[in-house]
Amino acid sequence: MILNFKTLLSPGTFRTCIVLLVLSILSSCYSFTGSSLSPEMKTVKINTFPNNAANILPTLSQDFTVALQNRFLQRTTLKGAVDNPDLLIEGEITDYNITPTSIGTATTTNTGNTIQAQQNKLTITVKVHYENNIDPKLNFDRTYTDEAVFNSDLDLNTIETAQVRIVNERIINKIFNDIVANW
Repeated sequence: MILNFKTLLSPGTFRTCIVLLVLSILSSCYSFTGSSLSPEMKTVKINTFPNNAANILPTLSQDFTVALQNRFLQRTTLKGAVDNPDLLIEGEITDYNITPTSIGTATTTNTGNTIQAQQNKLTITVKVHYENNIDPKLNFDRTYTDEAVFNSDLDLNTIETAQVRIVNERIINKIFNDIVANW
């Protein structure tokens, strides 16, 4: 006797079973973490990224380094290492710049006309040196830059920390994807 599963199940149930079967096969083939780190990679060392930019923001180096360390330690199975890490990440912050991106109307003051920026742009650039001691062909030296635009009528001291956090997050995403996701 030959069983025909299609006749035993209603058409809707049969389709659902097929979809679940396909999804289970696909999920067994793909890691949803998206990590391309080999299982041999167990440790990472992320050195402090000194702030060598012309505009010195006192906490920029520490904030960037800690956020990068947290990303790798929280989103991978890697453990921190002091000596002989499987992965070494180091570099420096090379640029921190706030520039006007659009000009507003001229304002007249008692000293003459001045031009007011409507929007400003924060740009941060970071050089990264990456060493993969398990697979040295993946080593690289790259420069990452990102920016955030904000209204000039907002108080810079009030919003600077938030803007820096946004730009740091974007740069860290790029670094993380280049190393872990290998995109």
